[in-house]
Parts: sequence; structure tokens; C-alpha cells
Amino acid sequence: MPRPLLYAIGTFFWTGYAPIAPATVASFGVTVLWWLSWTWLGPIPLWLNAVLLAAVTAIGIPVATRLEKIHGEDPSLVVIDEVAGMLVTYLGVSTGPLGWLAGFFWFRFFDIFKPLGIRKLEKLGGGLGIMVDDLGAGVLACAATHATIILLGWGT
Repeated sequence: MPRPLLYAIGTFFWTGYAPIAPATVASFGVTVLWWLSWTWLGPIPLWLNAVLLAAVTAIGIPVATRLEKIHGEDPSLVVIDEVAGMLVTYLGVSTGPLGWLAGFFWFRFFDIFKPLGIRKLEKLGGGLGIMVDDLGAGVLACAATHATIILLGWGT
């Protein structure tokens, strides 16, 4: 893979270079793109969300592995894992902006604090460890987002 493409993917179009909280910037970027796609194209079907998630994960693992070899263990500029985590978070969330914002905040919470053994997933090492802990945070964030939507009566 050419180096510019490697960095474009791994840093999620250079959001990983944000001077403050690059993971949060990338996560919010996914939320904005989700909103824009919903505005222009309508709700993203569950099957398409799953295909996007699989593609981002399959591409993200080797990209994160290569960038980690260049920049050291779990470099902050690698944020493709946040993209995958947000795609997990948004699985089945079709309520619009309130649901997406809830998902964004839940994902950031679980990604930062890494409860319930999520931190142990980082120990898998390389790009796999970088990606999988965010996928785990995304699973918890997805559950919390759906619970929030139900509890606050935002619909399905």
C-alpha cells in the first residue's frame, strides 16, 4: 500500500493528527459522516453498516500494524480503530441525530475507560490489539445507546 494511502486510512483522513483528542475528533467525524449520509441517502441499512464495519476492520488491522511499526506501540495518530468502534456503536441505530450523539458519547466513555476486560484486548498486540479493544468498546456503546433510546423514548 502506498504510504500516503496508508496514512489517509490509518489516520482517518488525517483526523489522527488533531493536536487535542485525535480519537474523539475521529469519532465525531464518523458521527458527522453518518448524519450527512442519512441526510442525503436516508438511513443506512443494517447489512450495509455490517459490510462497512467488516471492511474497515479488515483494512484497519494491517494498516494499524504497519503504522505501529513506524510510530511505536498504539500511536495516537492511528484512529481507524475509532471508525470501526463507531460503526459497531451505530449498528441498528436509526433514530437520527439524538441517537447518534448518544452513541458518540457512549463510545467515547467506553473507549476511554475500557471496562469489563476491554483493556485486556489491547494485549493482543499489533493492529489486532489496536482494533479489537475499540470493537469491544463499540459493542458496549451499542448496547448502551439502544438502552438510552428505549429509556428516553426516542423510538427505534
